[in-house]
Amino acid sequence: MTTAVIVDAIRTPSGRGKPGGQLAGYHPVDLLAHVLETLVARSSLDPALVDDVIGGCLSQVGTQAVNITRNAVLAAGFPETVPGTTIDRQCGSSQQAATFAAQGVIAGAYDVVIACGVELMSSHPINVATLGEDPFGPRMQARYPEGLIGQGLSAELISAKWSLTREALDEFAERSHRLAASADFTREVIFVDGSTTDETVRPGTTLESLAGLKPAFNTADAAARFPQIDWRITAGNSSPLTDGASAVLIMSEEKAVALGLTPRARFHSFAVTGSDPIEMLMGVVPATAKVLDRAGLSIGDIDTFEVNEAFACVPLAWQAETGADPARVNPRGGAIALGHALGSSGTRLLTTMLSTLEQSGDRLGLQVMCEGGGMANATIIERF
Repeated sequence: MTTAVIVDAIRTPSGRGKPGGQLAGYHPVDLLAHVLETLVARSSLDPALVDDVIGGCLSQVGTQAVNITRNAVLAAGFPETVPGTTIDRQCGSSQQAATFAAQGVIAGAYDVVIACGVELMSSHPINVATLGEDPFGPRMQARYPEGLIGQGLSAELISAKWSLTREALDEFAERSHRLAASADFTREVIFVDGSTTDETVRPGTTLESLAGLKPAFNTADAAARFPQIDWRITAGNSSPLTDGASAVLIMSEEKAVALGLTPRARFHSFAVTGSDPIEMLMGVVPATAKVLDRAGLSIGDIDTFEVNEAFACVPLAWQAETGADPARVNPRGGAIALGHALGSSGTRLLTTMLSTLEQSGDRLGLQVMCEGGGMANATIIERF
């Protein structure tokens, strides 16, 4: 069977996803194009050799509409013969892009492929795609007559169900900033306007400052519907609005060697699952079980985990369910500090996990991402 390998993986520094953020002035096509051209330049790769570019983007409206990946391919100066497509697996869009890309290599459909993602939340807030319209329709609403809810309320329900205190959530958030502030991201972060600084990391974060923040989703309607919630989710123990883009260069091992390039890791196993669309964030648990089963591995075999910190309750509840060693989870911080640029987050986590394995000398990494609508993707890679 053909082996799919990672030759390179890069990301922009994270930008605050609001006006005035360091990436907010970019057109999202141009930001992704910058990442694509930097990726091929770092490997001295002729872009004409790229069989496809698969990108993730959640809010595919406005300046992120009309197949942003293909537009970025052309903006990057790639030959017109290089195609591109954009997919939506919600927050896991670019992780799914990497899965499709690697599976295409394994199947023999690609020799060289790029998986990537982009999101500018400064111009595309998380609900902008609905534009006041109903995205569900009467039949889906009839299946869930109690009504679907937003991810913030889902995070509150998870915190209550797993008895996660406000203090535990804030402690995890403080850890994320502390670890990210001391980490070395040199190999993965590319220059954008002369900067490699992750704008969302707050080195001075303390438990005292986090404790002073008010709950973010406490409304009269929500309180009446969910009396079991005591309101623990704040802006401080959630991922921030973020701008960013990332990309991974994937090839068959044979092609990489023929081009004189050094594979850094191979794709080991993949899984994707559906789960309860109301408690939508906990698909990470069955997805982890599924990918480990497919890989023939146990949770203790994995050296490092990247569990997306959409909210602190997600990795904490995941740890409780899987028994994973907390010291191996997001060891250089996660999305609470490094940001969650939605469509970019899947390949951003993959990029970070790869460099974590290289810095530690460890072998196996597992990445898992919760996704809107009650889904999750899991990926295992093995460092060479």
